[in-house]
Amino acid sequence: QMQLVESGGGLVQAGGSLRLSCAASGRTFSSYAMGWFRQAPGQEREFVATIVWSGSTTYYADSVKGRFTISRDNAKNTVYLQMNSLKPEDTAVYYCAADVSTATMRLGRSSSWGRGTQVTVSS
Repeated sequence: QMQLVESGGGLVQAGGSLRLSCAASGRTFSSYAMGWFRQAPGQEREFVATIVWSGSTTYYADSVKGRFTISRDNAKNTVYLQMNSLKPEDTAVYYCAADVSTATMRLGRSSSWGRGTQVTVSS
């Protein structure tokens, strides 16, 4: 199992931007697809974005498409989520995830999870 530590969350006004980072250790980072999920209060955790091991292909939830960008740096064992044009409905705990398959993450599952970082968007 991979160890994942998120950072970069915080409080931002609507329309603002944040960049989340996730540092990975414990496995060969470049062998894994990476992803981001989020969970708002009272709601189930939902898929946000995922990226294949090479970084060549990405997938996004419809709710964030065009506003969020996932990327990775295999030399630094780090995956990022650039969030622009943030909305109050983006408020949630954001979780980093790792799995051998982007398809698994797009179904809402993953083999490894971070502990999450809080993102709060004020109106």
